[in-house]
Amino acid sequence: MIYENLLRYRKAKYLWWSLALAAGSLLLYTTQTGTQPPSGGTWQGYVLGTVGALLIVWLSLLGIRKRRYSSRLGSVQGWASAHAYLGATTLIVATLHAAAQIGWNVHTLAYVLLCIVILSGFFGVYTYLAYPRLLAVNRTGEARRQLFADLYELNEKGRRLGRRCGPEVEVVVDSSIERTSIGGGVVAQLLGLDHSKFVRQSAEAGSAAPVGNRDQQAVIDFVAERVPRSEKRAEAANLQALLSVLCRRQAVLRRIRRDIRLQGWLQAWLFIHVPLTVALLGALAIHIVSTFFYW
Repeated sequence: MIYENLLRYRKAKYLWWSLALAAGSLLLYTTQTGTQPPSGGTWQGYVLGTVGALLIVWLSLLGIRKRRYSSRLGSVQGWASAHAYLGATTLIVATLHAAAQIGWNVHTLAYVLLCIVILSGFFGVYTYLAYPRLLAVNRTGEARRQLFADLYELNEKGRRLGRRCGPEVEVVVDSSIERTSIGGGVVAQLLGLDHSKFVRQSAEAGSAAPVGNRDQQAVIDFVAERVPRSEKRAEAANLQALLSVLCRRQAVLRRIRRDIRLQGWLQAWLFIHVPLTVALLGALAIHIVSTFFYW
């Protein structure tokens, strides 16, 4: 997996490369003396700009390298490690190239896009380092399909116990299972939103109406309230067993939603990072052309 030891690949080999590049760039920047102030128009500025442009193009090739399984141009893990470290250094090189001269033009647009791409890359590194471990802990070594298998089994147990606890409880339990919300749209998945409901008899209207059941807590409270009010020992035992199943079901649903959320964030950042990288390459091309032909 490319996230394993991403930053520690070969004793953080590319960290030292990036530090050397940053130090060399800073040293080159400081040689800009004389009557002309530091800028991207000096020979030092052109060198820094060329290095930055080459880095950006090379960094954008990681997606291609990941799909070239037979390539011998280094391992994917090595490319990913270099991508992380040298990507961060590219921001330093670009800043020195521009000499922090910001204006309302295409050159600043390229710089701003670079900053956003690198920031999204930082988040990507964090997800690749942290989320796989969190996923493994959440699944306790099982696959996601096992979580859904556990949920299905608890659903069946809940339905059987609900039928033993009277018509009102049966309707509540069945509707809570049928109206359980899992996943949903992109925002719901990434934020772990829960729009679950269940049908409850309205005492005033004498009709059934769906009410919110976020995190299954409402249906658990509904059953829990009936345990001390039960008149028969068998009824109390059934309600207590049902309550136990609903609580276990709540725990499984939490794990499923957490699994979906973590997996979603592990992939969703690429939908920002990749299009912005393409936009950056376009802005970089315009920046280079306008510099050499119109500046």
